[in-house]
Amino acid sequence: MLKIVTYNVNGIRQRISQYGSLLKLLDSLDADIICFQEIKSTKQELTADLIMAQGYESFFSCTRTTGKGRTGYSGVATFCRVKSAFSSTEVALPLAAEEGFTGLLDASSGNGFSSDKFFSDMECLKEFRKDELLKIDSEGRCVITDHGHFVLFNVYGPRAGPEDEERIQFKANFFKIMQKRWDLLQQEKRRIIVVGDLNIAPSSVDRCEAGPDFEKNEFRRWFRSLLVKNGGSFFDLFREKNPGRTDAYTCWPVHTGAEEFNFGSRIDHMLASGVCLHDMHDNDDHSLAVCHVEECDIMTHFRRWKPGISSRWKGGRATKLEGSDHVPVFVTLKEITEIQIHNTPPLSARYMPEIRGSQQTIASVLMKRQMTERVGVGALTIPVTKMSSSMMNACEIEPSTSSNIRYVATVGNQLIESVGGVAKKKKMNQNQQSQLSLTSFFSKIPCTRENVEISTKDPSDNLESIVKSPDYMKDNTDTINKKGDFDESASSQEYNPPIDCCPENDKKTVAVMEWQRIQQLMQDSIPLCEGHHEPCVARVVRKPGPNFGQRFYACARAEGPASNPETRCDFFRWAASKSRQKK
Repeated sequence: MLKIVTYNVNGIRQRISQYGSLLKLLDSLDADIICFQEIKSTKQELTADLIMAQGYESFFSCTRTTGKGRTGYSGVATFCRVKSAFSSTEVALPLAAEEGFTGLLDASSGNGFSSDKFFSDMECLKEFRKDELLKIDSEGRCVITDHGHFVLFNVYGPRAGPEDEERIQFKANFFKIMQKRWDLLQQEKRRIIVVGDLNIAPSSVDRCEAGPDFEKNEFRRWFRSLLVKNGGSFFDLFREKNPGRTDAYTCWPVHTGAEEFNFGSRIDHMLASGVCLHDMHDNDDHSLAVCHVEECDIMTHFRRWKPGISSRWKGGRATKLEGSDHVPVFVTLKEITEIQIHNTPPLSARYMPEIRGSQQTIASVLMKRQMTERVGVGALTIPVTKMSSSMMNACEIEPSTSSNIRYVATVGNQLIESVGGVAKKKKMNQNQQSQLSLTSFFSKIPCTRENVEISTKDPSDNLESIVKSPDYMKDNTDTINKKGDFDESASSQEYNPPIDCCPENDKKTVAVMEWQRIQQLMQDSIPLCEGHHEPCVARVVRKPGPNFGQRFYACARAEGPASNPETRCDFFRWAASKSRQKK
């Protein structure tokens, strides 16, 4: 048996952190070939702990773009579980590997396969310029591996909003060029397996409550045209094995709690094209999908929300579900024989210089000759070579680019500078000091016995005496309206709780209690939804347009079918003011 898994991890660092290590993440999927999408990492950010695991060979494609919102945005990776990377006959270890599917990224390195033929036939690509072809592969959305019996495409399809004409065109070019690559391989009588997040729900059964314009989408029509039942050459392996299954989804909205009611879509796919490995090729029933696919299913146990986690979605940022917003999909292939002896291809991560550590600079080499340089810490002068790792971190030792070696250390609120072995102390300015405490944000005002009476019995008594004091009410009448509700328009005004003369512990108590009071006032101003009469959750419009940055209130329950009264209602109300927009 050969098992292949596809999984949109929504950030490989987050999934590795979730499982403890890359090896544990890979072993949890228990597959021979594991295809990740949306790893969210540039090539410069890749380190050994992200790409190397004992018993696996890996092949990456990372985004090369620097446009707004696209740096480290996508990226795919294929991990192959093998016993040996050299002189192997295992099908999981590819004979060749290629980054992207236009062939341009590997044209100079020789890592790819069929690239020469692909680009010698420029007639199929004459409608595209070279820069357009490079743009397709520069977002790191495809890795191709040749496993002898079949060619595997690990694909992360682009998203395109209904009003984003530029991304719609990019997505159309992406799938058009990729299909041309499939056509060339099929002309060579190669078997093809395509896996990944294509960002397409092909039919209404693959998406919860499809809207009236669902069937008009050009990408859904394109997907369905690929399928054998519509005259194409690909089998949808999940539908072949689960033809009448409903509510079979692989992805759910991130911030709406939709997983609680399984309100999602099936956009992670496994497709197969080509004849079987048997001798009989003249029968339509003898295909790779029919003869060799044992099982194909969704690994629903990877869902973030599980019964018992919470009785109801609470909404907002306070609700955190561990894991990706996608779940893996797997296929098992039977009767897959071994292939010729071969080694891991040059594209393998084992040959990437990034995993060997950062390249040393000339300055770092020269520093080694100055390792006896001393750094002054307080009243001590400690040789750098004898400092422990914790002391090095505490002192934040940095070399300068000047001709003289300079070391800088921070100890408390003092800046220690050492040049030529002589340590000098400097007082740090406010920007160099540690993070301010909560009490430091409250400005200090004179405090007398008349307006503050310190109580050691109940901390709330301190707060009550402060809030009800004449001086306090006089200075803060603009912050509290006549009804006692929090006035958002006055939230930017200076806030002056009289805590200057309080002992340190009482100062902290007053600050905490005052902050709780403010939170409570803000909570009381949140409206109740009409469907459930429960506090709403505040959200912000992130879609570009006239309402960008505008805050609004919506039902805090999880998104789900409209027929279910336990799901989110349609309550909506604009807030009184806009959120601050990042410049």
